[in-house]
Order: sequence, then C-alpha cells, then structure tokens
Amino acid sequence: MARLSEGGYPLEGPPPDDPDILSFESVRARLRDYAPTLVINCAALTNVDYCAEHPEEAYRVNALGVQNIALVCAEIGATLCHISTNEVFDGLKGSPYWESDPTHPINPYGYSKWAAEAMIRDALPRHMIVRTSWLFAHDGVNFLHKIKAAALAGKPLSVVTDEIACPTYNEDFVEALVKLVQTERCGTYHLVNEGYASRYDFARCILDTYGMRDYPITPISLAQFKRPSTPPPFGVLRNLIGAHLGIVLRHWREAVEAFVEREKREDPHV
Repeated sequence: MARLSEGGYPLEGPPPDDPDILSFESVRARLRDYAPTLVINCAALTNVDYCAEHPEEAYRVNALGVQNIALVCAEIGATLCHISTNEVFDGLKGSPYWESDPTHPINPYGYSKWAAEAMIRDALPRHMIVRTSWLFAHDGVNFLHKIKAAALAGKPLSVVTDEIACPTYNEDFVEALVKLVQTERCGTYHLVNEGYASRYDFARCILDTYGMRDYPITPISLAQFKRPSTPPPFGVLRNLIGAHLGIVLRHWREAVEAFVEREKREDPHV
C-alpha cells in the first residue's frame, strides 16, 4: 500500500474490511462504500495441490469470486488489476509464453485462474490481468522458505529438474506492478524476474546463496514426485509487453541474492 501511495494512488482513509468475495452483495457494499478508482485483487486459493483435491471450491473462489469483483468494478467505474498465474498454460510450447499465446490449463488451479481471466474480460474493459510465477517473499511460506528450512533441519532434499518457470521476488513484482498501474494501459501482462530455472536450479541457488554449497540435493523427475496437481512442465513467461513499456525486472538470481542479503540484515542469525 505504501508503494501505491508513493506511486500516485493515495489511500484516503482506512481500507475497507475484506469482503466475502463469494457474496456479490458483500463485494458491492464494500466497494461502493469505499468508491476506489483502482482495485488490485490478490485474493485466491493458491495452494495448487489443495485446489486439485477441491476443484469446485477453487473455481468458486478463484473464478466466481473474481467475477463478483469485476462486475462491481464495472458498476462503479473502477479499474481492476488482477493477479494471475503461469498455470493458465499447459507448459508444452517449448519456449517462453507471450501474453497473447493461447491458454490451456491442465490442473484445477490453472483452470480456475483461466476462468477468472475470461470473466474479467467479459465484465469490464478497464482491466489489467498480470500473470506471474513462483513468487517468493519475506513473509508467509513459499518454496524458498521450505528449501532453507529443510536444509537447516538436516532433512534430505529431492527436487525436480523438469518443472521450469521464472522465480519472482515479491518486492520486484510489486515495484513493477506499481509502474504498470501508473501507465493506465489496460491489457494482459507477464511480470516475472528475468531468466528461468528448474525447481532443482532454484533450490541449488537458494542453498548456495545461504552458504550451503555442500548440502546435497537429489535431482528427480516430475514423474517421480507424486502430488495431487500436475504443473506445467515449461511454464516460463516472457515479459514482452511490459518490457516494451520500460518495465523490466532483474534476473532471478540477482533477486535471490537481494532476498538473502535483506534476510541477513534483518536477522543476523539467519
């Protein structure tokens, strides 16, 4: 929120309580009362394995809930900026996906996010759909935290080599998102750190950057890693349109280094 205020989108008064996005009337009441000019929707069920086991719930939250937000934004004349995912693609293209490439989700999470994109486009013209992948942040739990925690606990690590995407630092993503919002150019965008990596490459970089170069990681394939969801094997996003506007994120390895440096500054015992 601070980044948005600095970027020319001041928050006048306290933000509204989070509405129940599954209730159209709840969303309408909150947004009509607050009367925003811009709504950034980050609400979603993002646990892809949970979504695979609960596909109807994933669809209700990630698609129908977003439709409620989009319809109310159309009523009040607000622009909707919606955060989406690389999992709207099947990962079979064999090269990085452009923003205009045909989508083809292969798991319930990706399908629910794809449906949300379609509902937004149907509901209002003033929208920004922003796809990203493999976000890591200082708060919460994500792949980076899990790899570090497992290594510190001395647990064996087996990581897949044939699931590939773009690790993306949340701080870089937010900075790029603010720049995009400032352009007021609606459309579909891919905002990810430059370059791409396998899960194995990402894990190796994490441990190396934390000074655990000798910690072993066993390379395995997706076929060996049994899980409820099926991820796109090559879900790499190309930031084509954002780069045309001058919005480019640094390489993912530089982002990991910056993440670790900040963690060490804030907690010398890390």
